[in-house]
Amino acid sequence: MLPLSRSIFKAYDIRGIIAKTLDASVAHKIGQAFGRAALEKGEQRVVIGRDGRLSGPELTAALAQGLQAAGVDVIDLGVVATPMVYFGTNVLDTRSGIMVTGSHNPPDYNGFKMVLAGEAIHGEAIQALYHSIVAHDGSASANPGSYVTHDIRAAYLERILGDVKLARPIKIAVDCGNGVAGAFAGDLFRGMGCEVIELFCEVDGNFPNHHPDPAHPENLQDLIRCLAETDAEIGIAFDGDGDRLGVVTKDGQIIYPDRQMMLFAADVLTRHPGAQILYDVKCTRHLAPWISKHGGVPLMYKTGHSLVKAKLRETGAPLGGEMSGHIFFKDRWYGFDDGLYSAARLLEILTHEADPSALLNSLPQSDSTPELHLDLKEGENVALMDMLRRDAVFPGNEQIITIDGLRVEYADGFGLARASNTTPVIVMRFEAETPAALARIQAQFKRVILAAKPDAALPF
Repeated sequence: MLPLSRSIFKAYDIRGIIAKTLDASVAHKIGQAFGRAALEKGEQRVVIGRDGRLSGPELTAALAQGLQAAGVDVIDLGVVATPMVYFGTNVLDTRSGIMVTGSHNPPDYNGFKMVLAGEAIHGEAIQALYHSIVAHDGSASANPGSYVTHDIRAAYLERILGDVKLARPIKIAVDCGNGVAGAFAGDLFRGMGCEVIELFCEVDGNFPNHHPDPAHPENLQDLIRCLAETDAEIGIAFDGDGDRLGVVTKDGQIIYPDRQMMLFAADVLTRHPGAQILYDVKCTRHLAPWISKHGGVPLMYKTGHSLVKAKLRETGAPLGGEMSGHIFFKDRWYGFDDGLYSAARLLEILTHEADPSALLNSLPQSDSTPELHLDLKEGENVALMDMLRRDAVFPGNEQIITIDGLRVEYADGFGLARASNTTPVIVMRFEAETPAALARIQAQFKRVILAAKPDAALPF
C-alpha cells in the first residue's frame, strides 16, 4: 500500500505513476471520496470506464470497490474512450462518472478524469477529494452500492452515425497510436461510409509504435508517410484516450486544432449566428477575426479542458476549442470534448469538397512555434509568472492579455508565456507574419524572462 501523495491531485484530474504514487489502495480511497461527494450532490450512481493501459484493470476494480464502499452504485463500461464515459453521464441514469486513463502520458502513468453531477471537476474540487481522504477514517457505508457492467458501444456509435452525414464517400487514414480510440474509430468511420486505412489501432498499453499524442509532430510521421504512399485523402489521429484530435492533409501538412476550429466555427455559426465561440490563449491570432467574419463573437479564455467546459456552460457558447486538440461541441452534441465526434464533424465538412486538403491548407496561418517549455522546479513556474505579470515591460503599444499568463499581441504577431497547471513548466508559444517578426517577439520575451530569472534555460 502506497502512502497518499498530494502531488497526484492535479489541476484538471488525478494522475500518478504506477507503484510510485498510484496503486489499487490509492484508487480505492479516491473511489470512496468521490462516492461520498456524489452522494452529497444527490447522485446515487457513478459510471466508470478505463483506457487500454496495463494498470487499468486493477485500478478500475479498486475504484469500483471504493465507490461501492461509499454506498454508491457503479455502472462499469469496461474499455472505452474517455468521451464514452462523458456520454454515459448524459444518457444513463447518472450525471457522474470517472474515467481511468493516463491520456497521452507514458505507459507507467495512469489517473482519473472525473465528472461530478454534470460538471468536470477541477481545481478546488479535486483538492477537496484529497482533504476528504485525509479526514476520513476509512470506514465503509452500512449500505454498500451495487455493481453492474454496461456495454455503451452501440449506443455511442449510433448516436454519432445518426447525427453526422457525409456528402460523399472518402478514403481516410487513421492513426490511434495503440490508444483506446483504436477499438472504436474504424467501425465509426466505416459506419459513416469511409474507406479506412488503420494504423496502430490495436489497443496496446505499451504503445509500441509511437506515443499517442497528436500534438507533437514526431507522432504524426507514420500518418504523413501513409498519406504519401496511398490514395487516402486525409489523415486523422487520436491521443491515448480519444478526447483529442489530430489532422494531417494529403501533402503532409499538420492542421493544428486552432485552424480546425476555423472550419468548425464557420459551420456552427450557420446555425447559431451571433453566438460566442470559445478558444484558449494558445490559439492563433487569426481565429478571432475569422470568427467575427463568420458572424460570431470570439471569446479567448484560459487553457484547460475542465475550465473550457465550465465556461462553455456558463456562456451557452455552441463551440469551444483548445490548441491541445480538445474540441467541445454543444451544437448537435453535449458540450464535452470528444476526438471521435470532432473527427466525424470534420469529415462531414470536408466531404463537401472535391479536394479536402486544399480547403484545410487554405485556412489562414502564420509562422509559429509549437509549444515551448521552460522547465523549472515545482511551484517555481507560478512564482515566475506572477513576477512577469507584475514587472515585465514591453516597448510600444502592444495589447497585454493576462487571463492566463501573459499574452502580448503585436501588430504582426503574438507571444505567450503561461504557467502549466499540470507540470512545473512555463509554456510558451509564438506566432508572427514573418520569421524576422517571430525572432523579434521571442527576443522581447527572452529579455523579460532573463530579467526575472537570469539562469533560465530558455528553449529558444
